[in-house]
Amino acid sequence: MSFTVVHQDKDSQARTGLLKTAHGVVRTPVFMPVGTQATVKTLSAQELLDCKTQIVLSNAYHLYLRPGREIIKQAGGLHKFMGWSGPILTDSGGFQVFSLAVLRKITEKGVEFQSHIDGSRHFLAPEDIIGVQLDLGSDVLMPLDECVHYPAERDYAQESLKLTNIWARRSKEAFSQREDPDDGRLLFGIVQGGTYLDLRKQAANELLEVNFPGYAVGGISVGEPEGLKFEVLEHTLKFLPKEKPRYAMGIGPPADIFKAVGMGVDMFDCVMPTRHARNGTAFTKSGKIVLRNAPYANDYQPIEQGCQCFACRNNYTRAYIRHLVNAAEILGVRLVSLHNVYFYAMLMGKIREAIQQDKFLELKKEFLKGERDA
Repeated sequence: MSFTVVHQDKDSQARTGLLKTAHGVVRTPVFMPVGTQATVKTLSAQELLDCKTQIVLSNAYHLYLRPGREIIKQAGGLHKFMGWSGPILTDSGGFQVFSLAVLRKITEKGVEFQSHIDGSRHFLAPEDIIGVQLDLGSDVLMPLDECVHYPAERDYAQESLKLTNIWARRSKEAFSQREDPDDGRLLFGIVQGGTYLDLRKQAANELLEVNFPGYAVGGISVGEPEGLKFEVLEHTLKFLPKEKPRYAMGIGPPADIFKAVGMGVDMFDCVMPTRHARNGTAFTKSGKIVLRNAPYANDYQPIEQGCQCFACRNNYTRAYIRHLVNAAEILGVRLVSLHNVYFYAMLMGKIREAIQQDKFLELKKEFLKGERDA
């Protein structure tokens, strides 16, 4: 088995686990910083390790278009290309094909689209997307899927689900025919179905027949109301096997992570830590602070007292970082990014520790109170 549940919290569905990959074991629950273009923006691979990052996410669509799969393959794969020795999960890029690219045609065969970079035309079948990710050397691969945005008509959500699950079966077949079936790589399934609970159940049950080693819940955090997002997530999780990892795609706010972990989610990704950093917003145990704002002009304390990230332990002050961000100096973005990525890694570490001690709900209550009281 590639995944082992280590401990189940006695008061919630939260659990700790170990996910074995070709490039190391990942302790779950885990948050994956997003390195869309083979980099977590402004940070080096060594800095990610220093921030206690276990696994990063990259994007097959973007890397297929630029620099191209052959260049990365010739480099020895994505790990060598970007100098990262840990595990990598690659998203298929389905979301980007349907949102960034000029979509030309979508059929059961695959998707035809124009590049958002140079307008060139491309066709990608589900098998092609698997081939790209195998060339990249991904540890965890995601199949081509159609992400249904909110709101969506039921008929559209149903057709999209049907297509996604057909593609999932074809992806599994292509994946099983790779050169080395014992290479330790994993292909997850993605459950779609929009906000229709019966469609979510149908999608999950069909994918269980394909027998993936892990399952992602897709099509959440796409504009739906907060309450509905978690209703859909919790409902979908009921139909996913407890002995396999569950991945909630695109969930990023710390409060949301606590909710989802309590429902039994093991893996998360979001651009939030670095995207917020580019706007000068830092995460702390007391909530977000917007460092570019006037109150921090003469605030000479670190971003967060007691934090051991590079920025805080070297006493880069809020006032200095505010100046850098407002002057559009890249160091400001880097310092806040280093802090935010470290903050998320530490938060997940505290969550894992609390689950092990059957104190997850205590930690959740304490954290949410800290955010409210700030």
